[in-house]
Amino acid sequence: MAGRAPSPPRSLRPRSGARFAVVAARFNETITKRLLDGALRALTAGGVAETAVDVHWVPGAFELPQAAALVARTGRYAGVVCVGCVIRGQTPHFDFIAGQAAAGIQRVGLDTGVPTTFGVITALTEAQAVERAGGDVGNRGAEAAEAALEMVAFAAGIAAQSSPDRRGRGGRRSGPGGK
Repeated sequence: MAGRAPSPPRSLRPRSGARFAVVAARFNETITKRLLDGALRALTAGGVAETAVDVHWVPGAFELPQAAALVARTGRYAGVVCVGCVIRGQTPHFDFIAGQAAAGIQRVGLDTGVPTTFGVITALTEAQAVERAGGDVGNRGAEAAEAALEMVAFAAGIAAQSSPDRRGRGGRRSGPGGK
């Protein structure tokens, strides 16, 4: 059963001046616009200025990883949020697109070190997609933006821990709420 993603710790705020990119797929645009709205609201609620967010539109979910890689490699962004919607049809096309989008978006984060999150709905029906784009099951765009905020803070914390003046001070644990 689908549910909402866990809420991020409220203490996480990006560094001042941190910029974020949101890459949005035009395919199933009515749903993707709801995901984009959720992502933008979550970034603003997380302390990111509206002027520090750039939105980039691409044709579909398959193009999300390439666009995410291009914007991540610019060095301008602390995090990249990908949003889109793939709805199963009558052919195996869904399986290829959904799987490649997920793997590609993950690869961007791993290859660039820039937190890159997956806010792509993969649904069996349009009704299921709507429920995940601001309906009873939440908004996957907002959840992806919250994950990006949390991962940017996590990466900054790891970088601070590994700075020369912090080495050798013993281990620290990272768990829920950063404790």
